[in-house]
Amino acid sequence: MWWLYIPLGIVAAVLVLFLLLIVLGRYKNGALLRPLIARLSRIGFMRRFFTSVSTKAIERQNPDLAAAMKKMSTAGPNPTPQAAQKALSRLSGAERRAYMEAVQEQQESSPELLNRQNRRKLQQQQTRGSRPGGSSTSGSSRPGSSGRKRKRR
Repeated sequence: MWWLYIPLGIVAAVLVLFLLLIVLGRYKNGALLRPLIARLSRIGFMRRFFTSVSTKAIERQNPDLAAAMKKMSTAGPNPTPQAAQKALSRLSGAERRAYMEAVQEQQESSPELLNRQNRRKLQQQQTRGSRPGGSSTSGSSRPGSSGRKRKRR
């Protein structure tokens, strides 16, 4: 009779793992799930599974972006600028817009991937665009206020 509990235990363990993945995916927008998926994607069949699942989800949400990604994949994982330009030229207008929006969204959503110098440049560019004069100097906005702060002795 105890052998009947083995399949029930396996089903219960799979159910608990599935629920754990759902909870990790919901908590902080999947921040705890990303490292787990990164480790699992080192395994060949898991990487193929994750890419197929994400591709199918993108095809359902944004078919133009899915078509653009398929065309851009012909350029390879790290394309030269010429290969990337050639692949971009093959995209239709809607596909190009969808691809550029996705690239921009991805760059905005991952500022932690930038090093300190690049983050500072990005912040300076953002503050330049928001100031009316376009100046990026710090301190007072009066002319000539960026001079000496202390008196000489």
